[in-house]
Order: sequence, then C-alpha cells, then structure tokens
Amino acid sequence: MKLINLLTFILFLASSCSHAPLVSKEDMAFLEDITRAVVDSSRILPGQDLPPAIRSFGPNRSGITLIKPGGRDCYPSFWIRDYAMSLESGLITPKEQLDILLYTAARQSDSTWRTKTGSLVPIGSIPDHIRINDGLPIYFPGTYVYGDQGNEIWRQPPFCDEFYFIHMAWYYLKSIDDKGLLNQAVNNINLYKRLAMAFDEVPFKPDHQMAFISDSLPTCDFGFRDVVSMTGEVCFGSLLRYRAALEMAEISGWMAQVSEKNAGLIGPVDYRKNSAGYRSVAYKIKLYLAEVFAEERGLLRASTGRSKEPDVWATAFAIYIGALDGSKANRASVELSKAYRAGTMTMEGQIRHILTTDDFSSSTAWEKALAGKNSYQNGAYWGTATGWVCYALARTDRDAAKQLASEFIAHLRKTDFRLPGPNHGGPYECIYPPTGYTQNPVYMTSVTGPLGILRAL
Repeated sequence: MKLINLLTFILFLASSCSHAPLVSKEDMAFLEDITRAVVDSSRILPGQDLPPAIRSFGPNRSGITLIKPGGRDCYPSFWIRDYAMSLESGLITPKEQLDILLYTAARQSDSTWRTKTGSLVPIGSIPDHIRINDGLPIYFPGTYVYGDQGNEIWRQPPFCDEFYFIHMAWYYLKSIDDKGLLNQAVNNINLYKRLAMAFDEVPFKPDHQMAFISDSLPTCDFGFRDVVSMTGEVCFGSLLRYRAALEMAEISGWMAQVSEKNAGLIGPVDYRKNSAGYRSVAYKIKLYLAEVFAEERGLLRASTGRSKEPDVWATAFAIYIGALDGSKANRASVELSKAYRAGTMTMEGQIRHILTTDDFSSSTAWEKALAGKNSYQNGAYWGTATGWVCYALARTDRDAAKQLASEFIAHLRKTDFRLPGPNHGGPYECIYPPTGYTQNPVYMTSVTGPLGILRAL
C-alpha cells in the first residue's frame, strides 16, 4: 500500500513538472532574430523620412523615436495599439517607452467635441493613430486627414486605445522604478488622472461592466476588426477593460504610495479606494463573462448584438489574460483544439477570427463587414493572434500548440522579408493562402505578439 502511494506521488510529481519548451532553441533564435529586424524596420528616428511610397506622410518631426505598425510602406503613422501590443516582445527600450507614453498622453482629448463629420470624441479619448509629420491626433480609423475624421461607420473612437494607453503606462512603471511619473503634469493634467480619464471614456453596461456599443454611436471594440460592425455588449473590448481595470488597481496603489511619501497622507483623492473600485470592475467582468458571451460549446461570442459570431481571438485572449479560467477555460481550450485539428481555424500557423464552420453566411464571415470574405478582417489569417491561441491550446493539448507554433515559424522562414524576391514579405499582416492573398509586409504584431508568449511556453 505504501509502495502504491509512493508511485502515485512520483507520477503526480512527474505530471506537475514543467514541460519542455514549446519551441526549439533553433526556432526561438530565428523568431527572436526576425522580430528584432521587424521592430528595427518599424522605428522612425527623429527627423527621419519615411520610405519613398509614403514619404509625403513624413518626416518624423516628433522629436522622439516613433514605432509604426511595420516596416517598408506599412501604415505611415504611429498607431497606439500596435505599439502597445508589441511591448511584451522586450525589444522596445525604456527610453522609447517613456517618450512614447508621454507623447501619447499629450494627445489625449481634454474635452468632449464633435468632428466636422459629426462624430463624437469624448473627453479622455486616446487617438487611433498620430501623424508622424505634425503630431496631429486621428481618433478614428480610415483616414489620415485631421479635418475629415469620423463618419457613419465610426461615430465614436474604437474602444481599445484607451485601454492600451493604460497598458503602456503599467508596463513601463512595472519594470522601471519611476512611480513619481504618475504625478507628472502633461498639458496641466497629471498622468494618473489621464489614465483614469481614458478608462472612463469607454461606454459600458453597469449590470455586467461589459463594454457596450449602441446603435446610435457605432464603432469597433478592437482595432484589429475595425471594418466589422458590432452592437451590444462586446467581448474583446470587455476583455481589454478587464485587464486595464486590474492594471489601474495596481497603478492606483502606486499612486497612493507616491501621495503618502510626498504628503504623509493620502490627500483629497483616496487612491486606495480607487484601487478597490477598479478591482471590483475586473471581478464583475470575470464573473459574468461566460454568462454574457459563451455559446453552447464554450467559445465566446464577439458581441450580444450585430456580428455575434463565436470569436476565436477573444476566446484565446480571455484564456491568456485569465478572464476565463478553470473548467470554462478548459472547455474552450478543447474546442479550439478540435477546430485546429479539423483545419477550421488556422492556415500556415496564422489564425482566423472566426472558424470556417461558424461563418455568418456563404458570402461573409462576420454578419456585417466592409471587407470581402476571406480578405483582411473578414476571413483572412493573422499571425497577431497565434501566441494567444498557442497559449489556449497548451492548456489541454500541448501537442497541438507545439505543432501550431512550428507551422507559424515555418511560414516565417518561407516568407522572411530579409530574403530576396517578390514573395518575401513575411511577416505579413494577414494572408489567405488559397488565393495567394497577402496584406502589408513586414508587419510588427504578427511577430511581436507571439514572441513573448512562445518564449514563456
């Protein structure tokens, strides 16, 4: 009996030991190398011109190094979300982080106003992107013209940039002992208040604390599907709100320490009470997440209104950030594994937003989208989400996660932009292999997003 118990204990220890790395040393070295090359290609130094095809959008007159979404002719402005999503790669210097954080904070909207086209810019809004040549903030997708921003598709800014602004600050302050920065004034408003303003900008439903898009103020909840029309409570925006609430709780605790150190007391703002309030928001989102969004298989729907298709990206991201855990995460992980093995979710290591079996109709993946089917955000395959999906798969099917990562790196090797020839532009923003469709070569989050996660797996 004692021998059986001992063997059981040994087997338990063996199963509890850390797994071998998901990615081989050789593949990881390649991924690190190509990611570093992509980030370097995306940097625009002070005074530097943009490549010839987009030169009219430059030079960089910001006075700091800006990092656009990719190299070559890719997106000729500074995008907040792409930059913030690249921080975990570890390839952006603390000096760049600080400069870009304050540069972004200075372009937050300090009042509520309407654009010439009638779209609303609420107080606290963070730009969708910022022009490189003159620093003008553009709060809406679809244009680089300050005077023409916003239209009937986007009547309010996307919901993600406010939360990514908070992530930028949290990530920098987590790694750098510079908590006093929270009290630094940017255009006469301290950074902490600007972060709180950003958090409060995104509309939400009080009963569940989920981000909410009304019919009267259309927008997108996440810029990586800004051509998709959604209404109701929205999943990805709520997940970003969940993570930002936890980050603001920690940031509020740091601000309390700064206040107490400087004044010997908390002062007129009770930052510790603020911290508890943010944690309460995160708790409620996590509590109701599956109830609001989960469909019968356990995958999370993108919304509760228009375009409520089961959302691969949101499901995997929810598992990655811990908003979906325990048996609910296991169930979703198993379904993603089934889809991976059935070939309905990935191609060449890239991830579709929606399983091919869950398309709204034969003519579109999403219920309503500006892009044609199997192009861009309406059915093409993206590397940006590969790390999240590998993480989610590894929860219940490590072999599937390992195979997906291997396919992803094999695609990067095959399309490596550093190789000669017209077919070498990888990493691409998105692809659709059956037709040879590719979008935007040398795209940054296609590698910076997966790198940090695969490194840890």
